[in-house]
Amino acid sequence: MSKAEDVGLVIVGSIGLDTIETPFEKRESLLGGSVSYACAAASFFGKVGMVGVVGTDFNDEYMAVYNRFGIDLAGLQQVEGETFRWSGVYDADMINRETLATDLNVFEHFMPIMPESYRSARYILLGNIAPELQLHVLGQVVSPEFVAADTMDLWIHIAREKLVEVIGRVDMLTLNDSEARLLTNQYNLRSCAETIRQMGPRYVVIKKGEHGAMLFGPDGLFLVPAYPVAAVTDPTGAGDTFAGAMMGYLAQQGNVSDSTLRTALLHGAVVASHGVEAFSLDRLVTLSPSDIAARLVELQAMMAV
Repeated sequence: MSKAEDVGLVIVGSIGLDTIETPFEKRESLLGGSVSYACAAASFFGKVGMVGVVGTDFNDEYMAVYNRFGIDLAGLQQVEGETFRWSGVYDADMINRETLATDLNVFEHFMPIMPESYRSARYILLGNIAPELQLHVLGQVVSPEFVAADTMDLWIHIAREKLVEVIGRVDMLTLNDSEARLLTNQYNLRSCAETIRQMGPRYVVIKKGEHGAMLFGPDGLFLVPAYPVAAVTDPTGAGDTFAGAMMGYLAQQGNVSDSTLRTALLHGAVVASHGVEAFSLDRLVTLSPSDIAARLVELQAMMAV
């Protein structure tokens, strides 16, 4: 295990074994889950600590992937039972998908525990888990510099009160456009973001899938384009990869300014664009810092006037 001071970013979320079917291929028991994608993406920028839970069916091959990224696993729990499993099939557009099965297994009773070495981390990413669990994590950390949280429509429907409490305690909320509208009962995304910012966070990132993302903050609006990938193989986890790389870059820089945050979002878009080029974490395993840098230059050139 690494020294406490090495872990500048801690990410909490789900770990799953996914069965994914696209119009071109079907793969089973793939390593997935929000914290897997986010930690892998963040690892390109510095030491990251993982908080999650797996079952006894989570074998050494999966662990080896985490170790390959140099992820600190002090917060990874392994308990008796089966790991969370999800299966889904993507439409021909590789955007819309249908969930075929969701088996929570050990994730059903997951209670995130922050090791002592994580509690003073300056940067925290709360992945898409129940707001009650996100609040449990916030109760364990000591004066973090920047906390970002992700959420989804399920929690807006069934745990709005707790979610609003989370939103009031974080620096950034990330969610997609339909979730922003559901949460605020408004349609215009600028209005949605302003309403959410009034709940507490300085920043709101509204994700728009293949159309990029929108950052709203004290210094105005920044549009983050998505890199136009030639061929998408598996879009699962793209949003988590985006968020993980963004937070990894922020932790690496050691400060949060408007300029740093905008650059962080561009890094998130670039790493996510690589991730969708293969199933699971396969592309991230082979990704190099030079690959990230080269595509960042391309993306910035596409934005230039």
